[in-house]
Amino acid sequence: MRLLLAIILPWFQFFTIGRPFAGIICLILQITLIGWIPAAIWSVYALSQYNTDRKIARAMGNGR
Repeated sequence: MRLLLAIILPWFQFFTIGRPFAGIICLILQITLIGWIPAAIWSVYALSQYNTDRKIARAMGNGR
């Protein structure tokens, strides 16, 4: 679900993973039609990093 959100509304996805400052920058980038593609790519990349960080935290016993 977050992957679909990262493609359709890249800026909002940053808020769901706890990175509001990046979300604001992404929204500014997404305002232009040309900026939508880099914003979506950045959002998908950030989501993959977030998922990796969660897996590492779980493996170390620090996660939920």
